[in-house]
Amino acid sequence: MPTSPSDLADRVTLADLEGDPHPVLAGLRAAGRAAWVPILGAWLVTGYDLAVAVLRDARTFTVDDPRFSTALVVGPSMLSLDGAPHARHRGPFNRAFRHDEVYARLAAFTRAETGRLVSAIEPHGAAELRRAVAGPLAAAVMAEVLGLGQADPATILAWYDGIVAAVQAESAAPGRGGAAGGTAAFGELAASLREVIAGGASLLADVTGPLTAEEAISNAAVLMFGGIETTEGMIANAVAHLLSSPDQLTLVLADLGLVPAAVEESLRLEPAAAVVDRYATRDTRLGGAEIRAGDQVTVSIAGANRDPAVFAAPDTFDVRRPGAGRHLAFAHGPHFCLGAHLARLEAQVTVETLLARLPGLRLDPGYPSAPRGLVFRKPPALRVRWDAGGPERTGPALVLDEAVPAQPCQRHAVCGTAGRCASAGPSLFSTATMTATSPARTAVPLAGPPSMEWPRTTSRMPPDPRLIRQRTRAVRASRTTPMTASSRPVRAIRNRRRRAGRTAG
Repeated sequence: MPTSPSDLADRVTLADLEGDPHPVLAGLRAAGRAAWVPILGAWLVTGYDLAVAVLRDARTFTVDDPRFSTALVVGPSMLSLDGAPHARHRGPFNRAFRHDEVYARLAAFTRAETGRLVSAIEPHGAAELRRAVAGPLAAAVMAEVLGLGQADPATILAWYDGIVAAVQAESAAPGRGGAAGGTAAFGELAASLREVIAGGASLLADVTGPLTAEEAISNAAVLMFGGIETTEGMIANAVAHLLSSPDQLTLVLADLGLVPAAVEESLRLEPAAAVVDRYATRDTRLGGAEIRAGDQVTVSIAGANRDPAVFAAPDTFDVRRPGAGRHLAFAHGPHFCLGAHLARLEAQVTVETLLARLPGLRLDPGYPSAPRGLVFRKPPALRVRWDAGGPERTGPALVLDEAVPAQPCQRHAVCGTAGRCASAGPSLFSTATMTATSPARTAVPLAGPPSMEWPRTTSRMPPDPRLIRQRTRAVRASRTTPMTASSRPVRAIRNRRRRAGRTAG
């Protein structure tokens, strides 16, 4: 007789889920896409379709519950609220994290900081990449976003470590005092952020109209927590997957335009945030499971991302996989990751820079590199070697095609700086520095189809922002101007954009 979901779920251990959870998740999914797992005290959802259903339905499956561990450490925020309060907390941050704003304000800084970090390790021929590159880069970028660009990187990482440890302690043992260290770290962070708000001309100063200073700080802590923890893991996992797959690495080395696809496939195969928690607000049925009001429902992003009903050969790392962008690594629905565009930028730039600058990059065989973790999954350490002093790869740099429509943002973020972008000015995200094209862009939707693909890439130089504005004005004018010989190029530009939009969607 086939094994029932309850039989399998009763045998699941934390060690199973922290080490290599994928065989267990596959077994649970095959037996039933939602099962009560006693060790978690929750319904574990492993099927893709049910995961999407839970993440979309914030009325039935909410984050607004006293058990939601992040709120216990940093206070109410867009991460721990739903409905109108969630929209009020998230809304003031939406514009700054749109695709065009992120790339206009942070692409140059991200490349410069990544180059600086790689230059520091380049002569040595060996490094531990999580804390030498991935973590410091994520911290530097979030410091820049939050107006903490002059803070000591080690201090920022210490705050982040304290908050992460506290959230994990509360998740494992609610109410047992494990969050004390995180509360202290959050207090220090909050004091620094109050100074940023008082100084004006920053993202946090801008959002303190719709939000109180305390609300802005709580949301900033959530952004920092997600922007460092998950981005560091995302970078480390992508590098580990590539270096563990010689055939796929060969493809990417031959064509750096495959880097974004490699990052997407890594997000699918091993999402940095493996699970997200929700709480049932009413009795409901989920697949074959009878959910009671108050039950915890844990969505296994890792399980959904390997559902064979959606992804063929789901345990295989394939940089040319069609539809890899359907993964749920950034969740789905109203809580889709606010920082998805920024995280992708950081991961793509880092992978490209490492492959281009460190010839013969490979895993150090003397150390394990397999991801671990129940909630956040990444290698405990990512030790690598390369041929120091070898020839640097040449070829066109990877440039994201800004003419392709951006993927809609549907979720909040759970998502040190030694060098600043010389062109950034005092604040990357002040109201005064928003690009001229921003007001014309459509508002970011709260939900979108799970099949959205990340924009394609190109090796050509990025378009001049002034030229983009000129073309935009010309296209708008052409909508009310009869077709003439001189307007045909403008019409051609518009048609190309339409075709690109159909391709990206």
